[in-house]
Amino acid sequence: MSDNSIVRLLRAFVAEREWSQFHSSSNLAKSISIEAGELLECFQWGEDAEPKRVQSELADVLTYAYLLADRLGLDPDTIVAEKLEETRTKYPVEKARGGVRSMTSFRIERRNFSLHEIELLSRSGDQFTNWPVVYTLNDSRDVYVGESRSVASRMRQHLKTREKSGLQKMHLVIDDTFHKSACLDLESFLIRLFAGEGRYQVLNGNAGVSDSDYYDRAKYTTSFEQIFEELRAEGMFERSIPEIENSDLFKFSPFKALNHDQAGAVGEILDGLLSDLERGQPSTSVIQGDPGTGKTIIAIYLMKLLRDIQISQEGESFDSDSIFSDYFVEGNRDLIANLKVGLVVPQQSLRSTIKKVFNKTPSLQPGMVLSPFDLSPSGEPYDLLIVDEAHRLSQRANQPSGPQNKKYREITEALFGVDDLSITQLDWVRESSKHQILLLDAEQSVRPADLPKDLVRSLILRSQVEKKFYRLHSQMRVQGGTDYIKYIRKIFSSEPPVHTPIENYDFRFFDDVRDMHEAIRRRESEVQLARLVAGFAWPWKTKTDPNAFDIDIDGHRLRWNQTQTDWINSRNSIDEVGSIHTVQGYDLNYAGVIIGPDLRFDLETQSIVVDRASYFDKKGKENNPKLGLVYTDNDLLRYITNIYAVLMTRGMHGTYVYVHDEALREYLRHFIPQAPIGALRGG
Repeated sequence: MSDNSIVRLLRAFVAEREWSQFHSSSNLAKSISIEAGELLECFQWGEDAEPKRVQSELADVLTYAYLLADRLGLDPDTIVAEKLEETRTKYPVEKARGGVRSMTSFRIERRNFSLHEIELLSRSGDQFTNWPVVYTLNDSRDVYVGESRSVASRMRQHLKTREKSGLQKMHLVIDDTFHKSACLDLESFLIRLFAGEGRYQVLNGNAGVSDSDYYDRAKYTTSFEQIFEELRAEGMFERSIPEIENSDLFKFSPFKALNHDQAGAVGEILDGLLSDLERGQPSTSVIQGDPGTGKTIIAIYLMKLLRDIQISQEGESFDSDSIFSDYFVEGNRDLIANLKVGLVVPQQSLRSTIKKVFNKTPSLQPGMVLSPFDLSPSGEPYDLLIVDEAHRLSQRANQPSGPQNKKYREITEALFGVDDLSITQLDWVRESSKHQILLLDAEQSVRPADLPKDLVRSLILRSQVEKKFYRLHSQMRVQGGTDYIKYIRKIFSSEPPVHTPIENYDFRFFDDVRDMHEAIRRRESEVQLARLVAGFAWPWKTKTDPNAFDIDIDGHRLRWNQTQTDWINSRNSIDEVGSIHTVQGYDLNYAGVIIGPDLRFDLETQSIVVDRASYFDKKGKENNPKLGLVYTDNDLLRYITNIYAVLMTRGMHGTYVYVHDEALREYLRHFIPQAPIGALRGG
């Protein structure tokens, strides 16, 4: 038996407390099982678990394991050594081309980016002249990521280009198990992370890599993370992968591997646009998709792709596996050389975020991102306007401020020569551009001032007739998938669904808002981007009194979001409550949704109803005397249930729900799994 210091400490600890009688073999085994379960919880929602909790739970497991080994007269060191040898014999290491396939089969060579070093590469064997290699080129400001079967030859080409000849360092990732698909995947992986961190400007064009599967991809993906960590140790990255992936810069970056749906829509739109430009024919295309299908990503991707085609140089080569490489030809470049393109984003917060992304992206500028109120006849008209969240464009209604009411009238008069009350911001877009691409979801309309549902429906029908309608189906945000999105919408409908378990998604119902807030705090400490959100069912007292509290539920007091832009990333957001206007268009890891008293359940009619007096969004319920429109409670019910459906589709990994109205709480309880006792501790 080993007489090491740990065992001596444990024996002394037990002896001085006379605990020996309680630490029977069976009790110790039970303790190991319990503590192992607690340890597993640390990693249940991701690998970036809270370090302090992991250490605490691991210490319990190890302590009980050592005590059990000592009680059984076994040496823990010997047990582990024998187990490793047994495993080596039972599971021999897999052989692969070039030798042993291991988790660290790659190596990274670091060299200066110079003609001398490139000549040395060309004389260093087949691995640099006839084997796939992934590489980075960088200086202190810019980075380029590429892959090539003949990296030495490719480096000579880069030295001759104006954009890359000034780069100083190269990192060559070499692996005997690499093949074309793995290299393209790693290249795309590194580009996304460089762009998402924002430390370097990524010089890569956006010819596009599809998110394609291949044999043994999971094993390669693990090695990609190790490659990232080695590059990070070299100073190429500062933040961890989870930190980068949680950033807005990553989520809204144009450097995405598109899924089949998205790539198909982009390709067809590009074909149609180029054809219409060639014929001088105006066009309107519509892309429709549920929450999380990637509408905003397509808008940003198109902006970058069009700009990259514009500035591409004759003779510049793109990999034939790049899905849009065929568009980088002289004819297309000439056709769109002077194309003026803008991205219209109606929501203030989302617009501000995308401007920041464009500011960090080569060839894109923040000025390309527009409010509808930026459309003015005094400037040069746009050739193409892409409109994200087009359902949030406004019809003529009382705007959020007096100056905006005045500007609405002025823009309408300037564009059409008369202040016609029937003219909408969609009409502004059409009048200000020859071509339009509208990305929308009619079910995400949340205010009466938004485009009327009938108008949105007619847009879709017309685009279908003209064969310029594109439907996105694949769910990219919520792990519960498309079934979850449909389920949420049915919950609030007049035809509720049969209770259906949602697989691979943390969907919970809470009876106490304190417990839900504590669970959200726990998720924030584990994976970040966990926030409370709610319908506008409490007045915004803190707008005039910053020391007040806006929401009080059974003594649990909370404040609304204290900033209108970038609230999710603001300092105190974990202890605030976000509204629809700060989270629509954004992703969270976990959303704690408070369904307020603006929705109730009528026991007589057995239906969900709106409580107008408890809905405090003035612009969300006021009538429209200019157009003679009066909004009924049924109208408000549609907008408010749309709001809650949007809030309940923000969380990628989970959605937690608390319901204020007691009758509605009992009704919705049938559709949402109950949070277990102890959920506030992260279970």
